[in-house]
Amino acid sequence: MKRLYIILLCALAVCMAASAQNSDKLYKEAKALYDAKNYAAAVPKLKVAAEKGHKKAQYRLGRCYDKGHGMAENNSLAFQWYMKSAKQGYGKAQYHLGKCYMKGKGVTADQKKATSWLKKAVKNEKSGKEILAKIRKDAAAGDADAKAMLRLVK
Repeated sequence: MKRLYIILLCALAVCMAASAQNSDKLYKEAKALYDAKNYAAAVPKLKVAAEKGHKKAQYRLGRCYDKGHGMAENNSLAFQWYMKSAKQGYGKAQYHLGKCYMKGKGVTADQKKATSWLKKAVKNEKSGKEILAKIRKDAAAGDADAKAMLRLVK
């Protein structure tokens, strides 16, 4: 019985590893299509990878819903995909989630939640410095939203 349990655990681990590799491959293919602005071809691949839990695919699918790339614009679905990615620690998703809460885009506006997510984004180990630099650059160029974000993250 113990041997069967170990075999089942090993099989599950192999399946999970294969799934992760598959979602990484799908995401890379989808991102290349997205970057080439071939959104109609990118979206189905992004969706499959996102549904498998790929945080970058979830973020990118959120962007597609947010901007109407390859599909009808849908702020509620954009918010949902940003949330899934942000909860996995993806900085760009945390930033966009903060913006959604700040502006009430796809969700009821909530400045406390906006502040929380924006702070997570600018403190993110991988992309926080880049995100903060973008906010500062946009604020210096006169962007009112970026100026508001700077006030929230202080």
